[in-house]
Amino acid sequence: MTHAMPGETPPAGVPMIRTIAMPADSNPDGDIFGGWLMSQMDLAAGNLAARVARGRCVTVSADAMSFLRPVKIGDEVSVYCELLSTGRTSLKINVEAWRRRRNTHEEYRVTKAVFTFVAIDAEGKPRPFSPPETP
Repeated sequence: MTHAMPGETPPAGVPMIRTIAMPADSNPDGDIFGGWLMSQMDLAAGNLAARVARGRCVTVSADAMSFLRPVKIGDEVSVYCELLSTGRTSLKINVEAWRRRRNTHEEYRVTKAVFTFVAIDAEGKPRPFSPPETP
């Protein structure tokens, strides 16, 4: 059994996505495919990007993707997002996925990456936006 690193706790706040890893998302050994996990992270980050840019955004990159620990069938996966920066048309979002076995309270980080999105208009061209004011 893999344990959390000392001092490691999930980010504060509510996850952008929380889901259960299912058998269709795994290899024959019961490990969840990295591509499935990356798609959950992209969905979560895209949700935050659309909120901040108030409209459609597309993923342009996923940098520093690190698969730290496996996810198993039946695990609850929580994806947390933090807006790192915005540009005229772009956003950088830190994304972390955390695993929790269904019958425990122990959580640990399994994947992390920085996703970059660009806000686009109806024709699919980059559009400028103003991020919301923070108190």
